[in-house]
Amino acid sequence: MYRAGYPWNIRKMLSARPSVGMVLDLSEENYASLIRLAPALAEMSGKYQSNLARGMDLHLEALEQTPYTTLVHLTYYFSHVVGDYPDPDATLRVYHDSRQIDVMDLRQSSLPLHRWGGNPTLEQRWRINLFLSKWLHYCVAQGHGFDLKNHMVTGEMLLPEYS
Repeated sequence: MYRAGYPWNIRKMLSARPSVGMVLDLSEENYASLIRLAPALAEMSGKYQSNLARGMDLHLEALEQTPYTTLVHLTYYFSHVVGDYPDPDATLRVYHDSRQIDVMDLRQSSLPLHRWGGNPTLEQRWRINLFLSKWLHYCVAQGHGFDLKNHMVTGEMLLPEYS
């Protein structure tokens, strides 16, 4: 499995010639990270918010549940003059049977990811999944998490790095 964890050379990773296997490995890694954030994701419905004393609130909404997939919206909301501004803002199709994530939509302003039309290229998928990987790792390291009981979790501890 390709490990995209720290430390990384972002220029090298963004200019890499990805293979299908590399993209699938990264998709599996993203699944594992998302499940660390929301272990009961397959059973979740509605909106959830993870609050940290030192940091941004992370918002997760389970939009759709089927026997093998979950459609998820994940974002931070920044206050802006015209209202809340989501960034990054991702819609993810989570495949529980194959333990993969397909990025349906991703809007963010930190990396040079170009918007894609209906069918992204392999290189675009690589960059999109790479961004998602970094973001999910960051959220886990910050202590974010979601559970079923109250639709809200307060995370305070730094979770250990996992491999």
